[in-house]
Amino acid sequence: MIEFLQKYIWIYLLTVSFIAFISYGIDKSKAKRNKWRIPEKFLLGISLVGGFVGSFLAMQTFRHKTKHWYFYAVIVISVVLWGFALFKLYTA
Repeated sequence: MIEFLQKYIWIYLLTVSFIAFISYGIDKSKAKRNKWRIPEKFLLGISLVGGFVGSFLAMQTFRHKTKHWYFYAVIVISVVLWGFALFKLYTA
């Protein structure tokens, strides 16, 4: 079971990061056009479930949500939690 997780966890993280990156881009585009926006809860949640890399890259690429300290805080918390989880997974 652990070998299965070790093999596919990276695919999961890349997929969620890609979704996060695209979501931030769509939200920025909608913000410029005064359209319906993606809720902040979703953007923060996608970071927590593994999309922290995509979220951070999107924040820098699109210059979106960079003035909100709590977006950075959630990314840092997510990196620490996922780092701990991966450490435990690979040292088990």
